[in-house]
Amino acid sequence: MSTDSHSNAVDHRAICAFLYREARYLDDREWEPWLALYAPDAEYWMPAWDDDDQLTDDPHSQISLIYYPNRNGLEDRVFRIKTERSSASMPEPRTNHMITNVEVLAEQADTVEVRYNFHTLSHRYKQTDHFFGTVFLTLRKAADSFLIARKKIVLKNDYIRQVIDVYHI
Repeated sequence: MSTDSHSNAVDHRAICAFLYREARYLDDREWEPWLALYAPDAEYWMPAWDDDDQLTDDPHSQISLIYYPNRNGLEDRVFRIKTERSSASMPEPRTNHMITNVEVLAEQADTVEVRYNFHTLSHRYKQTDHFFGTVFLTLRKAADSFLIARKKIVLKNDYIRQVIDVYHI
């Protein structure tokens, strides 16, 4: 159902504000508020590109750059970052997330399907890296906001020289 076709459509500005808030939490390393944006059953997936420039389509049987079947995986990742048990995150990079082309693809009674582009700058060891791509997001409507029910990240520049992590996207 198109959001232009009825008056009860979700507010595009509210979706953008939610996405910007998630990006700010990542940039500011506000891990607990960031995790609170995710539903307990939220799937977080960054598929890999295969040899034929096609995305893998099954995180259970094919390679993924990142895959967490629920928020527990994200919580574990944050725990390792916060307790300095992640050599890939030490020192933590300085990041700047930019979000563009936010588009509502579909809306149901309790969910909204969203697509947007991202560009993240990450500065570490006196060098700046770029990460960019497209995110497909399922937002679950909550009382006065949303919860992320599913996040699929299509990283367009997957030939990178370091470990990719949740704060890069």
